[in-house]
Amino acid sequence: MHIGIWIAIGVVVLILLVLWVTYNGLVRLNERVNEAWSDITVQLKFRADLIPNVIESVKGYAAHEKGVFEEVTKARSGMMGAGNDVKAAAAAQGEMTQAMGRLFAVAEGYPQLRASENFVDLQNKLQDSENKLQAARRFYNAGVRDLNVKIKVFPSNVFAKKLGFTEKEFFEVEDRAKLEEAPKVKF
Repeated sequence: MHIGIWIAIGVVVLILLVLWVTYNGLVRLNERVNEAWSDITVQLKFRADLIPNVIESVKGYAAHEKGVFEEVTKARSGMMGAGNDVKAAAAAQGEMTQAMGRLFAVAEGYPQLRASENFVDLQNKLQDSENKLQAARRFYNAGVRDLNVKIKVFPSNVFAKKLGFTEKEFFEVEDRAKLEEAPKVKF
């Protein structure tokens, strides 16, 4: 009987140890995903803050392109209003990419604008922002993948939902076909 008590205590300690390690692993992965989402929102905000400057630069040369400006402004509002909703942010990101492609296509018809140092600087900043945003999305999606796998595999799947951990959504652009059709602009 004495050995049976030690075995029972060992099993309880082992279960508690597995629970402890699993919980800490899930917390680390969840925080990594939260950090990555924060990086995405910072890049989206930076990009959104550049948009009015780009619009103003182009407006001076192409004032008659009101529809394009309204489309970019609407896309920017959608991007700013997405908040922490991953699907809404991804959809807004796709709309913004398309709208900016059309805006730069309009700008292509104005050689004086393309030669403007201010416009070129804004365009470079937007490109840099796009690159950083793409890297932030990859980091976020990698974190989501790791967290979702951890939630699904044994033994963490036994405890994850009971401890309040749920799967996260990937940041994916809604309609890739539309993005592939976006005009290519070269300056």
